[in-house]
Amino acid sequence: MKKLLFFTFLVFLINSNFSTAQSKKELSSNSTFEPIDLFQLEYISDPQISADGSRVLFVRNSKDIMTDRNRSNIWISNFDGSEMYPITTGAQSDFSPRLSPTKNKLLYISTKGGKPQMYLRWLDNGAESKLTNLTHSPSNLSWSPDGKWIAFLMSVPFQSKPLVQLPSKPKGAKWETPPIYIDQMKFKADGAGFLKNERKQLFVLSVDGGTPRQLTFGDTKVNGIPEWSKNGNSILFSSNRHDDREMEPRNSEVYQVNIQSLKVTALTKRHGPDANPKISPDGKSIAYLGYDDNYDGYQVVHLYVMNQNGQSPKCVSCNFDRDVENINWSKDGKGIYFQYNDEGNTKIAISDLNGKITDLAKNVGGLSIGRPYSGGQYTVASNGKFAFTHSTPDHPADLATGDSNSKKVNRLTRVNDDLFSHKKLGTVEEIWYESSFDKRKIQGWICKPPNFDPTKKYPLILEIHGGPFANYGDRFSAEVQLFAAAGYVVLYTNPRGSTSYGKEFGNLIHHNYPSQDYDDLISGIDAVIKKGYIDEDNLMVTGGSGGGVLTSWIVGKTDRFRAAVVAKPVINWYSFVLYADNPATFYKYWFPGKPWDHMEHYMKRSPISLVGNVTTPTMLLTGEQDYRTPMGESEQYYAALKLNNVETALVRIQGSGHGIAAKPSNLMAKVVYILGWFKRYKK
Repeated sequence: MKKLLFFTFLVFLINSNFSTAQSKKELSSNSTFEPIDLFQLEYISDPQISADGSRVLFVRNSKDIMTDRNRSNIWISNFDGSEMYPITTGAQSDFSPRLSPTKNKLLYISTKGGKPQMYLRWLDNGAESKLTNLTHSPSNLSWSPDGKWIAFLMSVPFQSKPLVQLPSKPKGAKWETPPIYIDQMKFKADGAGFLKNERKQLFVLSVDGGTPRQLTFGDTKVNGIPEWSKNGNSILFSSNRHDDREMEPRNSEVYQVNIQSLKVTALTKRHGPDANPKISPDGKSIAYLGYDDNYDGYQVVHLYVMNQNGQSPKCVSCNFDRDVENINWSKDGKGIYFQYNDEGNTKIAISDLNGKITDLAKNVGGLSIGRPYSGGQYTVASNGKFAFTHSTPDHPADLATGDSNSKKVNRLTRVNDDLFSHKKLGTVEEIWYESSFDKRKIQGWICKPPNFDPTKKYPLILEIHGGPFANYGDRFSAEVQLFAAAGYVVLYTNPRGSTSYGKEFGNLIHHNYPSQDYDDLISGIDAVIKKGYIDEDNLMVTGGSGGGVLTSWIVGKTDRFRAAVVAKPVINWYSFVLYADNPATFYKYWFPGKPWDHMEHYMKRSPISLVGNVTTPTMLLTGEQDYRTPMGESEQYYAALKLNNVETALVRIQGSGHGIAAKPSNLMAKVVYILGWFKRYKK
């Protein structure tokens, strides 16, 4: 009954915000993006190019309006986009396509039988075999060089010695479920809830099926994609196997396990994360990613190369002030492909072993449907051809291919043209402006409503990204487009602390967040107002996670906004550090020490310290199962606003963790409630 009432109210809000905005005639000829259209959005992910660059496997993702779930199937295309067709179909989710070294077999994971299992398909005749019947989901698949074995990760129960042995209950007795005994630092995780006593371990499986063989054991987990040695005798992986791993969760190393003896050898040893190992074509070198950890809030991830035995590590990208991600060797072993974020745009590049970098493609991304965050994927063939997810502000991720020899890029799919061909989107333009604090240049983007008229005055929404060490960019955002469709100009920016501008810019908020990022955001508002088309009496502000922090900080420092929606925020840093899902991380990297040793510092930066100044009508919105910025943070702020007689409301998104966009209906509800609140207080 509660769900029915909620859905009825949701439909009412959708209709009140959008159905009366245009006449039926206008809607039929020039309709705008609506919340219900979220269920129609599709996007491409996980492009896998064949070794010779002739074909590309990829995942096509869609949404099921009847089950409120995301679906995915695997497709294939020639490099030029010809002969594109689905390999799998159905209501299940098929993902992680991996082409065999012999190019005639496709390995993938599917939920077609219920739990995710591995399947093998012969591409020449369409025959298929179910390889596994596992009790836990496999992930991170990797073919051996000869195509005879598959390495993968899977969670394994870890049995620790129980503290007590409870008496057995009599036959037929109905007792309460036994207590849960917890002695781990990290015992919960957003998106997973309270963690089971399990650890991800490395396995190998014959391509003929059978029983997987476990290669790693113990109270530590394996991370990343397993990387086979060239002779297939060993596998590289990343893990934190140090005794102090609970207190130093980022201090991972690159390890090598011998498949026959199961001997595990550490190849790196410095303090800091070392991960993502990749073997060179001749098998003599290993490329990997990491940094020397000095506990800064933001630390640039660099590219390193070492000998196959772990000796003579060399930093290749230490003169490159951007994070290196997703590395792949060139065929001749003289270069390494990678992707990186630069000024809100994700690019593919190649570096020689001396650190000389050449850009190959831009506009990589589109996997974050809700908001315009970074995050894209690519793979590269031995001849320099590559495939990647391509996005701009007018479309989520599509499939594109490129050639490092010619630097020519070709977009192969347009999976949302069926929707966008009759839906007019808001146009997006880049803006640079000076911060009032120190005249530093700040980058942002303005999304204008469809059918924008520069002679009119429009209400404005400032939408603030989370992280805080993250970036928005010139990528598609369903939330921004829905705000624009409702008649708002939307401003989203990368204030100080954002990534993709280098180490110094990112660490301007080290032990100083929130702070002058407030000035960066307000200066952005002023810069857009100067353009002459903003109604200064109708300024709204919202943001999620770190953006929720800054939204609550803003309304504690100024009353120039008509209304605010604080989504999944941190309100009290003291309670957050001790209650969120990564206590060993937050206090060490974001603060000078533990809360009880720095109480004044924690409170000075907590939005709750400014709640006495708030007069702006402010709504709180958080996922009921959020373990990253727990509901208790929103409840504190809600109670404080109520005590101060500030107009407020608390929206608890059901079935949602920190990632509200994980379910289409929850993303829809988030947007509709935000617009409903702003509509109530718009002058």
